Amino acid sequence: MSMTLRVSDAMTTELHCIRPDREIMGAAHRLVTLNISGLLVVDARDVLVGILTERDCIGVVLQAGYFDETAGRVADYMSTELQTIDASSSLMDVAERFAHGSHRRYPVLDADRLVGVIARRDILRALTSGAWFAAPAENRSMPK
Repeated sequence: MSMTLRVSDAMTTELHCIRPDREIMGAAHRLVTLNISGLLVVDARDVLVGILTERDCIGVVLQAGYFDETAGRVADYMSTELQTIDASSSLMDVAERFAHGSHRRYPVLDADRLVGVIARRDILRALTSGAWFAAPAENRSMPK
């Protein structure tokens, strides 16, 4: 029997979302309050339209504080060129993407519907939880 862990086995399903028309300073405050590094940006139909990260906010917050001015809306600073992961993808394939890329998280879709987020920590948690190591080595699904 082959043991193939899927993204859906390890992803976080508690989503932290924000609308693109919200104030960027409020979004930055929300990142800090929730102790997270990114917010998923969704439209009124809950369709994923972007992602807002700590990196997107740092310069904005610094400049707004320095010049004592309003910084703008989430839509002005969010990333819209998104890389997403399918919920049925192999966890090992996604682990390889993390190992060789700079992303900290990927939105997870199931039939074009946002269903979760997979982060580097989720991968580590799944692979060190014992489920991966419980399978005999010859039955572990490795990336191609």
